[in-house]
Amino acid sequence: MGTRGGDASVARLVLGGRYAGAMLRRLALVVAAACCAGVWCGSGGARAVDEEVSSTALSGQMHALVVLPPDYDSSNRRYPVVYFLHGLPATSSAYRSTTWLTQLVARAGPFILVAPQGARDGDSDAEYLDWGQGRNWSTYLTRELPHYIDTHYRTIASRRGRAIVGLSAGGYGAAMLGLNNLGEFGAIESWSGYFHATDPSGKHSIPAPPSANVHSLIAKLAADEKRRPTFVGFYVGRSDPLFVAENEQFDQELRGAAIPHSFAVYPGGHESTLWAGHAVGWLRLVLSHLSSA
Repeated sequence: MGTRGGDASVARLVLGGRYAGAMLRRLALVVAAACCAGVWCGSGGARAVDEEVSSTALSGQMHALVVLPPDYDSSNRRYPVVYFLHGLPATSSAYRSTTWLTQLVARAGPFILVAPQGARDGDSDAEYLDWGQGRNWSTYLTRELPHYIDTHYRTIASRRGRAIVGLSAGGYGAAMLGLNNLGEFGAIESWSGYFHATDPSGKHSIPAPPSANVHSLIAKLAADEKRRPTFVGFYVGRSDPLFVAENEQFDQELRGAAIPHSFAVYPGGHESTLWAGHAVGWLRLVLSHLSSA
């Protein structure tokens, strides 16, 4: 295998050096049209907005795709928010490749989906970590962006109304950011992810702060679980070439700590067909552990 599941462009998703297939190629055409308009309507009446967010942590302007449920404009309800992290390594426009999820907002919701930009040209694989001035991705994603979304949209602005989810490297990011910020997120889900910082191949660890190792955060989760529950779910394909063993290890560690969680191994590999086939169910499970709209 080559790179782990990174979004190499809007038009393609790199999965072990192979493109994800016809589904994402068709998606690219939809995304290109959407980006010209800035705002567009998806399947089931969901409306997507490409937001530009000023970030001190990242010393610049960042983007996020915000998908609103079909009844957002006709109601005064507040909605739970699911932050969805894309794979790495990636370009600055990779967040747009998550547009295929917009059709699921009506089916799994109602909720607000936020797909943040998780990379920049020249900074393609920061692993969603804080690295110092101008590269503090964790701070941006767990502090600045939620503040912006809560200020500009009708959200349930608490951990009971906020989840973080991701696929591949985004799954690592979701688990790592979620467990390091239990006061911000009430639900955490990893789709074909891993649990320690790696290089782009997914095979080798990289030097990183202790907080970057999700395995080391289990004791923190166990202590926090006594006063406020956090939903933790993670799933992987049986034929995933890199991450099955670590997902099974994490399952055993959580079992050993008596922490409730959801874990499953599915037929399939590190591929879009697995994620698309189960995304609605996985998102519904997340939402069942948050406050309703």
